[in-house]
Amino acid sequence: MSGKKLPGYRFPLAVISYAVWMYHRFTLSHRDVEELLLERGIVVSRESIRTWCINFSDLLAQGLRHRELPRGSRWHLDEMHVDVGGVTHWLWRAALEHGVVLDVFLQQHRDTEAAKSFSERLLGEYDTPEVIHTDKLWSYGASLRELPVLHAVEHVQVVSPARCNNLVEQSHRPTRRQERQQRGFRSRRRTQSFLDLHVRIANLHHAARSTVPAPHRRSHQQAAFKTWWGTVQRVA
Repeated sequence: MSGKKLPGYRFPLAVISYAVWMYHRFTLSHRDVEELLLERGIVVSRESIRTWCINFSDLLAQGLRHRELPRGSRWHLDEMHVDVGGVTHWLWRAALEHGVVLDVFLQQHRDTEAAKSFSERLLGEYDTPEVIHTDKLWSYGASLRELPVLHAVEHVQVVSPARCNNLVEQSHRPTRRQERQQRGFRSRRRTQSFLDLHVRIANLHHAARSTVPAPHRRSHQQAAFKTWWGTVQRVA
């Protein structure tokens, strides 16, 4: 780990990146991260940790996004209700068939315009898919009809009891855990920034499952750590 220091920051880059990684990788509060660093002999306030997370989240999320491998041709779209500062919002999410999240987008509405905005956001980053799986929300079908580039894409609507869209529905669970840990989200901009990096780090460690042989799992984790540190050094 590097002892390099950034202008205006008292702690080295290694400490800052480690704190940001812990906060987004696990269901921890700023106070939890403060205590874990203290156990390692690093005395830093939780306010400093909060500031680091705010200042570096967007840069690191973009850096990780650009390092991700080319994506598949089947999208699973879903949305979940989130309260942000006491106001109802909808978190739109797109995932692939193996559970990797393409993107999340926080919006105040659940209508055709919101679905269209999310689709346009995805198409700005990824190639046009072959199949799109959604639930029965009518906004999806209406938005697909308004985007000519998606007219040839197969649209598969699934019903909840069929559990065909479970991958994307289950990927909402870490967001719920973070929501409970933070006792609710307070700022729309900060929530979007937090979740952007949260899903990129989750993607980075996605293949580390208990069904994978331990040597393969450790090898993947080491590669993930190397990718994270490479991203940190590049954006800092």
